[in-house]
Amino acid sequence: MEELIQSLKVNIIEQLNLVDMTPEQIADDEILFGGGLGLDSIDALEIIVMLERKYGVKINNQDEGKVALRSIRSIAEYIESKKA
Repeated sequence: MEELIQSLKVNIIEQLNLVDMTPEQIADDEILFGGGLGLDSIDALEIIVMLERKYGVKINNQDEGKVALRSIRSIAEYIESKKA
């Protein structure tokens, strides 16, 4: 799972154009929205599109998204659960 977490960090930084941030600066369990990284709903949409394109995973509804997009680790766990 660590390889997936690192991949997610790199892809999120690229997708959201976080030019001043490195993967090492993002904690695996850091809250992504409403604190932590301070991402917003537009960022969430961009992450959802990236997950579909790069990982073949689709988030089907808002409740699922709230759980899946909580942190980098929760995204990785979501991807692994969908691939299983």
